[in-house]
Amino acid sequence: MRICATRSRRPLASAAAALVVVASLAAPAAAAPNPAPTWSGLDTRQWNRPIPAPGAVAATVPLDPSLSLPQAGRAVRQAYGTVDQHGRNAIATSAVFLPHGTPPPGGWPVVAWAHGTTGLGDDCAPSTQPRSERDAEYLGHWLDRGYAVVAADYAGLGTPGLLSYLNGQAAARGIVDSLVAARADGLPLSPRWALVGQSQGAGAALVTATRATELGAPAGLDYRGVVATGAPANIELIFQWGGPGFPPVSLPPGLNLYAMYILAGFRDQHPELDLNRFLTPAGREMVDAAETLCYSAMREKVGDFQVSQALSRPLKDIPDGFGLLQRYMGTPAVGYDRPVFLGQGLLDLDVPAPSALSLAAEMTLNRQPLELHVYPDRDHSGTVYAATPDATAFLSRVLG
Repeated sequence: MRICATRSRRPLASAAAALVVVASLAAPAAAAPNPAPTWSGLDTRQWNRPIPAPGAVAATVPLDPSLSLPQAGRAVRQAYGTVDQHGRNAIATSAVFLPHGTPPPGGWPVVAWAHGTTGLGDDCAPSTQPRSERDAEYLGHWLDRGYAVVAADYAGLGTPGLLSYLNGQAAARGIVDSLVAARADGLPLSPRWALVGQSQGAGAALVTATRATELGAPAGLDYRGVVATGAPANIELIFQWGGPGFPPVSLPPGLNLYAMYILAGFRDQHPELDLNRFLTPAGREMVDAAETLCYSAMREKVGDFQVSQALSRPLKDIPDGFGLLQRYMGTPAVGYDRPVFLGQGLLDLDVPAPSALSLAAEMTLNRQPLELHVYPDRDHSGTVYAATPDATAFLSRVLG
């Protein structure tokens, strides 16, 4: 394993202390609700047509100009077949951005973008909303470098069913199928591709990385590596202990928000558990809201509400509760056949550093092809910016 750290303006001990202090003082930030979605003439919330085979194209339309990027010479929105968290054939959507200019022989090499948390409701699908300032800049950077960007929404976002939040196995199928569909539709894309993900998307990208070669080989894809920043790994190790009064400290609002999304996705994944039996009335209201509210609105609703207030019984009361959580949201520490770039900021409050660093330790013990980059003075979003030069050099190397 290679371990790299940027020079910090403060000692590491001070950074750790700052993390504790800020976590205890964090308060919810007011945020504007999402605008109405723009469907680019392809409203996929209801799907009455036949669902194509995984990786087959159902429809391709020009992406509405308001949703494109200045660095894109062409942008389309696609609907394609995949497999959802219940093992059923499903429809999913993506946005595909191509650089300006003439593609190189064999097509543009591809960055598969795995997005962070936007919410679980249909209005939260990234291909129907303007990209955040950070994501627009980040994706534009890859386009400027001569990479096409294929940005999957994940099944259930803007399509029938519920997004299976942090379920990397479900996301893996959708991400690979989005690439297969884009190439099958004749877009000038090289078979060479890499994964790039942030936050929720980092977890999805890492799981996808362990299956990318297997899933993509039948379609001729040539997977080369993964960049993951702010990865939510090993959360199930703590989540399994959730219950009335646990955790016994106040968590930052972001962590409580993510917990509601996890409970909503886990409830959908395992209806046989009747997870509502484990929720307080207020907890059920929050989890129900998590199924439809996008990030900004859900953060406002959660406010100071704590996950410990949402649970009326310990999750450990669920038979094989930890096993079910691990199979639902676990991030593998083995199975990587191509290089892995893992970036983590030590001031990250949304996905605290022990999450990714514990995964890095496991991967190192298992002799995985890991390159760890630590950014001592960066938070969750700031890590994306800090890691960009390192990630650029990494992708240049692995994509050739």
